[in-house]
Amino acid sequence: MKIRRDIIDDLRRWKESDNRKPILLKGARQTGKTWIMREFGKECFDHVAEFNFDKVGELNSIFEKTKDIDRILKELALFTDVPIEAGKTLIIFDEIQASEGALNSLKYFCEDAPQYHVIAAGSLLGVAIRKKNMSVPVGKVQIVKMLPVTFKEFLQEVDERTYHYINGLDTLDPLPEIILSKLELEFKRYLICGGMPEAIVTLLENKGIQEVEDVLQNILDLYTLDFSKYATSTDIPRINSLWNSLPSQLAKENRKFIYRIVRSGARAREYEDALLWLEEAGLIYRIFNISKPGLPLSAYQDVSAFKVYACDCGLLRRLAKLSPEIILSGNAGYTEFKGALAENAVLQSLVTQNDAKPYYWSSENRAEVDFVLQIQTDIIPVEIKSDVRISGKSLSVYNTKFNPPYRIRLSMNNLKENGRLISCPIPLTDWLYKIVGLALYNV
Repeated sequence: MKIRRDIIDDLRRWKESDNRKPILLKGARQTGKTWIMREFGKECFDHVAEFNFDKVGELNSIFEKTKDIDRILKELALFTDVPIEAGKTLIIFDEIQASEGALNSLKYFCEDAPQYHVIAAGSLLGVAIRKKNMSVPVGKVQIVKMLPVTFKEFLQEVDERTYHYINGLDTLDPLPEIILSKLELEFKRYLICGGMPEAIVTLLENKGIQEVEDVLQNILDLYTLDFSKYATSTDIPRINSLWNSLPSQLAKENRKFIYRIVRSGARAREYEDALLWLEEAGLIYRIFNISKPGLPLSAYQDVSAFKVYACDCGLLRRLAKLSPEIILSGNAGYTEFKGALAENAVLQSLVTQNDAKPYYWSSENRAEVDFVLQIQTDIIPVEIKSDVRISGKSLSVYNTKFNPPYRIRLSMNNLKENGRLISCPIPLTDWLYKIVGLALYNV
């Protein structure tokens, strides 16, 4: 089974661009970077020449001897059975973090041989580059992020009719109940498997929930091995402790990151490198508090107050040892963490849209708005309720204080516009920017 990824469309546009630069594909392990490069090559090129610098150590010597692209290409041709032809061959550099020379060569492909299509990726690329003191040729590569499968992509695979219905929305009228019901079911299934491609394929091929659990646990185990392999001896236990504290951090009513939950007596300066490691590995997102919703939002962030989310809701669920049956049944004890999991899924969706950088807002322990977004010149508060119950005063407090053009409440209630409040089903978060556009700009 193949899951169609929207990133393919971005890569197609890159292929046809006149100002093309080599691509550096970044993202967490197991998000499908190698697969997407190969699939793109199969769909859009006559040939795919793939070079793995971790498997074939001799490749590194090519780049140590010369910076001349013609000579590099002649020597690379000795390691592949396909012709390397400009415009017809996709050149893949996989595990490029194993070769500083290959990473640097992207600059010369950009400057001296832009007619060739080159795409590079690597495991824990950000971490490896920092550890080895390597430098990315800034301005000479196009950095593209490979994120987990979105709910939008998941829905297209499992229920194409519902996907096309949602994709075609041009008003903020309530959805038919059958559509809302289908969205709720598929969103629950997405919360179970998350966006890791192998877990989704395992679920959709009906191999059983235990197989899905095993896939997710294997990914978590791989991450733990990465901590030991790529981190310093001092940071290994701190990274482990931070990563394993995520469920506890997010289960609190106030999800602000607290160091003493990681370890009693822990201090910020002891864990800053560990947090940065997890960020560079693509495993977490840090969302900062803002003192007020001014333009630009980044000017008002408080770097000492932040929330930490996992890169994937399925991995977070498995890390928390939350049974899939609880999500499907809606167990009465599944309350605080239900909100945490929904919030994590929403954050995953937001970061895929328009290079969004969400923040959150709080006011003297009286109110907290889950996310605040800058959409063009407007600042929009977003509140998340994990089911149909929508009690809470935070959004009202924010509205009274700042009078935003629109407020958004994500819940499991139907789509509705009421004055300047948009009520939106959580599964539609992947379409949120379009929905806001319909309200604000009628587009």
